[in-house]
Amino acid sequence: MALGVSAAHADDLKDKKNKVERELKGAHQDLDESSAQLRKAAARLDAAQQQLDVAKTRLATARGKVEVAAERDAQMQAELAAAEAELAAAEAALAQGKVDRDAQREKVARTVADMYSEGDPELIAFSSLLDAESTEELTRRDGVRDVVVGQEAREYDELKASEVLLQVREDQVADARDVVAAKREAAAEHLELMQALEAEEQAAKDSVVSLVIERRDAREGASAARAKDLAKLRKLENEQQKIEEMLRKRALAALRRQRAQARSQARSQASTPSPGLLAYPVDGYVTSPFGYRTHPIYHYWGLHDGVDFGGGCGTPLRAAAPGRVVSSYFSGVYGNRLVIDHGVLGGKGIATIYNHASGYNVGVGDQVAEGQVIGFEGSTGWSTGCHLHFTVMANGVAVDPMNWL
Repeated sequence: MALGVSAAHADDLKDKKNKVERELKGAHQDLDESSAQLRKAAARLDAAQQQLDVAKTRLATARGKVEVAAERDAQMQAELAAAEAELAAAEAALAQGKVDRDAQREKVARTVADMYSEGDPELIAFSSLLDAESTEELTRRDGVRDVVVGQEAREYDELKASEVLLQVREDQVADARDVVAAKREAAAEHLELMQALEAEEQAAKDSVVSLVIERRDAREGASAARAKDLAKLRKLENEQQKIEEMLRKRALAALRRQRAQARSQARSQASTPSPGLLAYPVDGYVTSPFGYRTHPIYHYWGLHDGVDFGGGCGTPLRAAAPGRVVSSYFSGVYGNRLVIDHGVLGGKGIATIYNHASGYNVGVGDQVAEGQVIGFEGSTGWSTGCHLHFTVMANGVAVDPMNWL
């Protein structure tokens, strides 16, 4: 009966093992953590990517500002060109007004000179009136006088009008010059703004280029760190296989001895774990449970083959049950490791593994008692902080420790 149950259980474990191996090479490894070098490289890569995203946004914004400023610059240049054209037209009209005024002055001068070359026009006209012999002649001569005097007045009026028009044109030229000066000043200020915006755009471009290079270098650094970690994981896998094989042999030997000595037959026939067979290894809370999850760095499905307990650096680690220390060494991944063989518990060969300790005060071959302080919580190996990674091995296979505590 017991042999049949044990064989079925062994087949079940074998099926699970094969499934895990199909889904992921490197099962039975603690892949929930990574080396400090890889974490730094990953953080650098993530920071570079985030900074690059920000820099790209800045560049897009800067380009948008430059485009808007360029459109405004074109508009201002067109307005300046129109103002300069109006100024040129006003200056041309002013120049023509001066020519017209000078011509009118010359015409008035000639008229006056011609009129006074024969005497005072008023006296001549009065004398002409005195010489009139009839009313009709008097009227005719009086009209001639009015024509002569009126022509002089008209010449002066036209001169005055040309001078007034010239003043208007001078005012128009002055206004046009003020407009042109204002638009040139605005264009100069806008040119400075354009230059500042173009400098901002260039700086944003340079930042993007720099961050692209930084991201490339960070990616290469992360890849190199990942390769080193993977090499450590392969080494760990070989170590783990040796430990599992050793624990399987020890479990088989213990079970054989138990059957031979006929000790606790009821416990030998049990096929499922019995809660409470193991004491808690540390006075702390669970920070990460046993089970499969996606690795935060490698992003593949892997087994977290134990339970992580917090508690703080230096918290005492205690033996979960009586047993013998069968292995103690340093792992690049697990840090300081200690393996204790507890013999047969609940019908299985049980061993516990303590990882990441700052150190242990027992060594290979030492016999330990349940509750005995065997070491202290630390953060050696791949660890983000002081904690205990506690693994329970049943017949050489990692199982959920919470089913045994």
